[in-house]
Amino acid sequence: MNSYNALYPQLEDMGQHAWSKQLKQQLVERFAIDAHGKMPAWQTALAALPDIESCQVELQGGIVITTDTDLSEEDLTAMTEELKHFHPWRKGPYQLFGVNINTEWRSDWKWERVSSHITSLVGRKVLDVGGGNGYHGWRMQGDGAELVVGIDPTRVFAMQYLVMQRYIKSTRHFVLPVGIEDLPAKLSCFDTVFSMGVLYHRRSPLDHLFELRSCLRSGGELVLETLIVEGDVDRVLMPSGRYAKMRNVWFIPSIDTMCLWLERCGFKNTRCVDVNTTSLDEQRQTEWMTFESLADFLDPNDRSKTIEGYAAPTRATFIANAP
Repeated sequence: MNSYNALYPQLEDMGQHAWSKQLKQQLVERFAIDAHGKMPAWQTALAALPDIESCQVELQGGIVITTDTDLSEEDLTAMTEELKHFHPWRKGPYQLFGVNINTEWRSDWKWERVSSHITSLVGRKVLDVGGGNGYHGWRMQGDGAELVVGIDPTRVFAMQYLVMQRYIKSTRHFVLPVGIEDLPAKLSCFDTVFSMGVLYHRRSPLDHLFELRSCLRSGGELVLETLIVEGDVDRVLMPSGRYAKMRNVWFIPSIDTMCLWLERCGFKNTRCVDVNTTSLDEQRQTEWMTFESLADFLDPNDRSKTIEGYAAPTRATFIANAP
């Protein structure tokens, strides 16, 4: 795909010739018209978006794309209808030619909490694991990253990335519709690896930590955000069924347990830099994400608990270095 042509030589310059070759075939398969039941509609909607060459792009402080081209109310209405083919829009928000894509998550708030604690991204090569439609990846580019590779197997998120890439035309940020298990083993080539909102979805959290470590160069930085529970070093919650209506939540550690896991997996300089209880303003239903959201996942009589009776979602961010 043309949107990824600038990525392959950069991977090869990193010594990742095999990955570049593998990826070319993976992308053909993942974006094939029969790869997903909605792919024909997504491809049609993407092609129907207007061709606008004179774009101004802001990636610091938010993602805002503007143009000097005169767009009518009819143009903006038509664009909005095409953009809604890519529902649900979970990570954002985005401002696209005056259309406010008001996503389920205020991902800008999370970025403000996390970015102040990490090593400067200027000139760094970054892997964003489970990065959704690439919102945080765009912010990483805005903060000076040389290359950002986002991975997320959910096809609609890759299509949302292609919507933005249609106008941003970046040669430094790419979202791939693959999971971490689809990457070659022992890449050892990224300066920074992000894994935000992924760990608790993995059946084996320690295997996930080893996977993340294998993607980092020696001394590289891991930035990991996950759900946590209160307790000391031997406290881990394994929900008996769902957690906040999510089926695929396996292990939620305490802060001390998470630090121990990181240390046992060989990471150094492990520290927790932020703890935040998710608010109804940060995660909510909008016209761009009309499915259930946080308000539906909590006990209506006690917002400090999930609908199942567990403690409401609290997230912590950890930073550590590869040996």
